[in-house]
Amino acid sequence: MAAIDKPAVRTANPNFSSGPCAKRPGWTPAALSGTPVGRSHRAPVGKVKLKEAIDLTREILGVPDDYRIGIVPASDTGAVEMAMWSLLGARGVDLVAWESFGEGWITDALKQLKLTDARAIKADYGDLPDLGSIDFDRDVVFTWNGTTSGVRVPNGDFIPADRKGLTICDATSAAFAQRLDWQKLDVVTFSWQKVLGGEAAHGMLVLSPRAAERLETYTPSWPMPKIFRMTNNGKIIEGIFVGDTINTPSMLCVEDYLDALHWSKSIGSLDGLIGRADANLKAIADWVAHTDWVDFLARVPETRSNTSVCLRVVDPAVKALPEAAQAAFAKKLATLLEQEKIAYDIDSYRDAPSGLRIWCGATVETSDVIALTGWLDWAFASAKSEI
Repeated sequence: MAAIDKPAVRTANPNFSSGPCAKRPGWTPAALSGTPVGRSHRAPVGKVKLKEAIDLTREILGVPDDYRIGIVPASDTGAVEMAMWSLLGARGVDLVAWESFGEGWITDALKQLKLTDARAIKADYGDLPDLGSIDFDRDVVFTWNGTTSGVRVPNGDFIPADRKGLTICDATSAAFAQRLDWQKLDVVTFSWQKVLGGEAAHGMLVLSPRAAERLETYTPSWPMPKIFRMTNNGKIIEGIFVGDTINTPSMLCVEDYLDALHWSKSIGSLDGLIGRADANLKAIADWVAHTDWVDFLARVPETRSNTSVCLRVVDPAVKALPEAAQAAFAKKLATLLEQEKIAYDIDSYRDAPSGLRIWCGATVETSDVIALTGWLDWAFASAKSEI
């Protein structure tokens, strides 16, 4: 296959990383000018900003008034671990995974917490497991959107309203781009650096009243690290959920998150955010529909992510190569586009099948996604000409 000319239109923003993700359009460091640097986060100015971050999160995501929202350390991973260490063990648990982060929660439950009454319900990359096989009389841990597979649950209909167990949902690449069914979720976690393009290391932990009741009526058998403790003398530490954080937050990161939240409101809040991500997914889908060398990793259209869009190379000549050579081919596509400063960080996740992963969340402009597709064709033709 002969190489083709480079497209005339370049991407204005080449940042397509799946985390940390692109900043909102028009962002500059001036957005952080209101940061109370050198001040304690426990001072009134710090508490006000932390509380504002919680309140705006509730408003934009539509979190019910009786759900608690806390800012916690160590990004989404820290939030998930806090929930698992604090809540699991009271009853059996079903651990549902179809990509690497879900697999990680299985490992933690089985090998770190050493839970004995635990079932792993899994599917290969590209598919969802049989959601009907989940027993919601047990606790359930799952991801809403598989960040490394591009496969999401289409909705929360598979979760019964009268469940006896708790649902613990890692929603880090779904929150602010997909509509979460809050009444079906007891614990929701996410981080600032995903859909809103915030800075790393801070997580969000949302607890339903049912989860709060578990915290106050159940004590795990294992030692609880201080950084995970959400109760004192059997009562929830309410300060965590009004901005009195467990550890010291970066007020620069808080300011950046507030900037992203205010931008979200300016474009129509959750509806506007979802609309932008959906438009980006459509741009990819329209291109895939008339491009014979590429396809989605997610096999069922209704389960395709509108944020972490994962693609695989299906060209027969490339598929005929040994597996290592196929992986090298996909890596070359990403490398060519990085060298051209067209797209950064679009190679697939290290544990996922070889291919491309293009972040299409709300901070990405659809015009850049469309421009990228032309360059993907150029990169493919260039790489294939060397086979």
